[in-house]
Amino acid sequence: MAAYVIAEVKVSDPEQYKQYQALSPGAITAAGGEFLVRGGRTQVLEGDWQPARMVVAKFPTMEAAVAFYDSVLYREARARRAGATERFNMIVVEGV
Repeated sequence: MAAYVIAEVKVSDPEQYKQYQALSPGAITAAGGEFLVRGGRTQVLEGDWQPARMVVAKFPTMEAAVAFYDSVLYREARARRAGATERFNMIVVEGV
């Protein structure tokens, strides 16, 4: 069953964040994932959530998504992201 990694991000240092953006696609691909959403326009339909930046990646399984997060490649990307965001919220959810 597919799993989706969803991240909501508020970037505070765009130049430093570019280092993360350069590394994260390789980590996602290596774990069998693909981007479905990477930035783009948002519109709030209900509630008071005001996301700054949304990212959604699809993986073949929950285990593959967790393996992506724990991978050496993504740990390097996370290290490059440190200090570049005001907030970075990420979840993984299993699809149907």
